[in-house]
Amino acid sequence: MLLPLSLLFVGAVLVLNGLWMASRIDDGEIVLMNGATAAITAAVAAVSLVQAQDVADVRAVAMTLLFSVTYLWVAFNRVSGSDGRGLGWFSLFVAFSILPEAVRTLRAASTPMETWLGLCWLAWAALWFLYFLTMAMQIPFRRQAALATLVSGVLTAWLPALFLMYGTHS
Repeated sequence: MLLPLSLLFVGAVLVLNGLWMASRIDDGEIVLMNGATAAITAAVAAVSLVQAQDVADVRAVAMTLLFSVTYLWVAFNRVSGSDGRGLGWFSLFVAFSILPEAVRTLRAASTPMETWLGLCWLAWAALWFLYFLTMAMQIPFRRQAALATLVSGVLTAWLPALFLMYGTHS
């Protein structure tokens, strides 16, 4: 029920982060959207945790919090002036942590939307791995990471959020 809310803000922050990485948005300006998205997704996770009935519910909370911490860390880095290497290593942790969710979602998928969400998990794992390469390993992939972030924001979050909010659910 709260998935469209999270996806809408994840879509917005990914699109804006892609624009920021492409030097279209100033460092200081990107702080607000990352902080807001971290807070919104953390609030969704908190509500979901209170309503959790089983390990699947807790798993969904954990996956959501990986997003929340990422956006909080981006905001922190922009305010503190940190170089992002720590976030890069966290991104590797996230990339490997969400791969089982991608496999589980794809194996269990029985609708086009569920398949799409499974593919989104794969795309996010690849995106976080790209962040690891760019920030922790300092491989100059910023341009590619900017484009991948922008495209991911549209295809894996914003459009699915709109579909879930306004389209059919199958």
